Amino acid sequence: MTLLKANVIHPQSFADARNKLCHVFVRDLELQANIGVHSHEQDRPQRIRINLDLAVRESETAAASDDLATVVCYEQVVSAIRTIVLAGHVNLVETLAERIAAMCLEDRRVRVARVRVEKCDVFADAASVGVEIERFSNAL
Repeated sequence: MTLLKANVIHPQSFADARNKLCHVFVRDLELQANIGVHSHEQDRPQRIRINLDLAVRESETAAASDDLATVVCYEQVVSAIRTIVLAGHVNLVETLAERIAAMCLEDRRVRVARVRVEKCDVFADAASVGVEIERFSNAL
């Protein structure tokens, strides 16, 4: 199998000093997922890639306190993504992306969640296929 280099358009950073937002991100998280609508996708996991961008309200004391509790922890986010992926079969990448975005937005500090879910081995002549969504928090 030939590995193609993807021509990916990288999203703008969510970091914004005026609005006191920092950019928390996860790049190229590769997992095995039970995903897909076709019969051949029902009985075996597929390789997926997840990219995540979060606009997070900065804590006034985070840098000074050097305390993990004052920030959105990317380790906890990745762990939660793994839990979502392992929860069972999902038909659509859109559904998986929505579940990940909803999980991220449960933290009131997260203002925006942009989630990209890619299936990596669908077409021999494409690096990946998938979806990218952006969701906003209703929290003030």
